[in-house]
Order: sequence, then C-alpha cells, then structure tokens
Amino acid sequence: METSKAQIFFYSGSDDKLITACRLCTKAVQQQMRVLVYALDESLIERFNELLWTFSSISFVPHCNLRDEPSLIDVTPVILSNRIPADAHFDVLLNLDRQHPPAIGGFKRVIEIADNAPDDKAEARVRYRFYKEAGYAIQHFQLNE
Repeated sequence: METSKAQIFFYSGSDDKLITACRLCTKAVQQQMRVLVYALDESLIERFNELLWTFSSISFVPHCNLRDEPSLIDVTPVILSNRIPADAHFDVLLNLDRQHPPAIGGFKRVIEIADNAPDDKAEARVRYRFYKEAGYAIQHFQLNE
C-alpha cells in the first residue's frame, strides 16, 4: 500500500511569522491534530516556546520540547524540535526553518510561513519550488490582502 504524499500549506505575507505559527498551532490543536514545530535554530525554538505561553490571553496551546519526558510528549499536541524523529506520530509538520525539512514522510500536512522580509520571501520561494518540483499538492494562502 502506497502512503499518500503530505499536503503542503503555504502562508505568505505574514506580518509576524511566529504569531502566524501560534495561530496555526491553535487551529490544529482545535482540530485534534498533533503538530511538530521544526527549526534547526535553537534560539528560534526558544522564542517560539515563549511566545506560545503569552500570545493569547484567553487560550493556551499545550506544548513541550522533544527533549522532554516521553510520557509528556505522548500527551502533548504541539512538540517543538530541532530534529524530525523517524518514529514520531504527528499529523502536521510546521516548518520554521529557513530550508525545507529534511524529511516529511509520515506527515499529512506540512505548513510553511513566509513573512514580508525580502530574505524570508526568497527562502520561501526556494522551499515552494522544492515542493512543486517534488510533485506535492500545494495550497497557497496570501495573508496580507
């Protein structure tokens, strides 16, 4: 049985990439999805962790780091990590890294966000081209209209 390819959701024109990521994590959790938030940059992961605690005064996004206890990871819907574990079971990969993720097999969805900074737009175009040339189905959402 062939596994289906992940669907790619591209959000461009974000005023604040991390706030957009928080909102998308909230939406995924509301839909009972498990999310792996990926970036190689540990300082970015830490900033995102702090933002998840404070971005909304009326809601909370349960999250932890992949380095935390396995029992905590098993019951937490949003996991932050600088690597993509081969044996993890997640519905969504939210990529905050500058490059496309090294592996997306096993994910139903991959979320990419591009903000308005010229360098971020250029990096996002490279990731978009990668997915398109690899034959992934891409849905594009323009946020700044």
